[in-house]
Amino acid sequence: MLRPAAALLLLLAACASAPPPSPVSGAPKMYILLWFDTEDYLLPASDDAALRLAEFLTKEGVPTTFKVVGEKARTLERRGRRDVIDALKKHEIGYHSNWHSVHPTPAQYLSTLGWDEGVEEFIRREGPGVEDVKRIFGQAPSCYGQPGSSWGPQSFGAMRKLGIPVYLDSGSHVDFDRGPLWYCGILTLFRLEYTLRTGLGGAEEFEKAKKNFSAAREKLLKDGGGAAHIFYHPCEWVHKQFWDGVNFADGANPPREEWKLPPQKSAEETRVAFETFEAYIRWIKTFPDVKFITARDALKLYEDRSRGLVWDDCDLQRMSNFENDEVHGGGGVAASEIFCLLNQRLLKQGLLPHSQQRTSLSLAETPLGPTGVPTVMAGPVKATWSQVMRTAADVQAYVERHGRIPNTVWLGSTGVTPESYLVALGNLLPYLIREELPREVEFRPAKLLAEKFVAQDSPKIWGWLFPKGFHAPEMMELARHQAWTIKYAVPHPEALK
Repeated sequence: MLRPAAALLLLLAACASAPPPSPVSGAPKMYILLWFDTEDYLLPASDDAALRLAEFLTKEGVPTTFKVVGEKARTLERRGRRDVIDALKKHEIGYHSNWHSVHPTPAQYLSTLGWDEGVEEFIRREGPGVEDVKRIFGQAPSCYGQPGSSWGPQSFGAMRKLGIPVYLDSGSHVDFDRGPLWYCGILTLFRLEYTLRTGLGGAEEFEKAKKNFSAAREKLLKDGGGAAHIFYHPCEWVHKQFWDGVNFADGANPPREEWKLPPQKSAEETRVAFETFEAYIRWIKTFPDVKFITARDALKLYEDRSRGLVWDDCDLQRMSNFENDEVHGGGGVAASEIFCLLNQRLLKQGLLPHSQQRTSLSLAETPLGPTGVPTVMAGPVKATWSQVMRTAADVQAYVERHGRIPNTVWLGSTGVTPESYLVALGNLLPYLIREELPREVEFRPAKLLAEKFVAQDSPKIWGWLFPKGFHAPEMMELARHQAWTIKYAVPHPEALK
């Protein structure tokens, strides 16, 4: 009988015990994601602010991502602001929800739904905004980011269906060593270590920002290069209080006829704000090792090159080493991917000669993690080799049909967790390679430690937009199930040459 090591802890490939990969060639660079949440559809002066920003950045040759709210796009169209639309579309356009702060926001309407229903509800509510942004700006959104802190994991499943490849925003719901990551098969630029804004109040704030930027640049380059955020809202140049804070804070949801305009800055304050920002951007441009990139540039830089690769037994062994009561990482590979590759390998054992088993394993995309109620194992479970092979075929059929790993892996009438099944597969691999097949296999309880990269439900992850006392524990538990899909986003600097 084959016995996995006792009390194995399932560790996501290439995460906790290994540092993030560094750029593999050339001198290190600092990559700046400059993006604007273009959302205020109340104050007309915000239109002019967006226009000036876009025109300035075009003149300076600085690629920028403008994440546009659906209603903002429609408002620009209704107001006849083709000048603003044409200026913005010279840059990259992302999507920033349909109505932004009008309740219910995404986290609210997703909080009581499961995975599949939540994905479809997100598409129902947000799909029309995506289409309007695409129609008005003439380009498909390159990215999505949530309004405020209204984050929900089902949005990632919806993005896969909507063809939006990058999640670009800031928050604390998912945090993987403060760097770029893949989550649910979506490149996620969410909780980067550095957000390098300058205040907009003049020389003193500019000088402070220069010091912060210089320190971040020095550290990033020393560590081999990396990405940092600079993000704003065009309305910050013209208002004294956010448009949605005036109307929708703490869950308030007045009818449109009662919406209030935010207080506006003076012409002098707006002038200083623009001059401060413009000086900051021009100063950053003086560094030859700093490069501004958009969401689509980031997708090239952090391309997932594991998709379509052919894996052999040596690769699988590196990804599934269970010695010392832990699973060691195998590079930029997600736990759900290792699960499916090892299951494929097990099935090959009975279908192909040994000479063909080493060169035919691949994945077209990252399988999602479980999306239902997890199985609870009271203790070890044993199964015959015949049952294990039948289970492997059933698991493969499930993944092909649903695009995710199962909540429960059924060994006949007995269910085990996918974590337990993965650990057992990893321990089976040396026996498969030697073609010494056991009569019986034991499955022991195991744990996915990568869940620690997804936040627990708490007031600090939600914020001012929500009603007092808002919680979404079931939704955040669903988000933790998708920790199966987390992996490092490995940079490929040569992709941007």
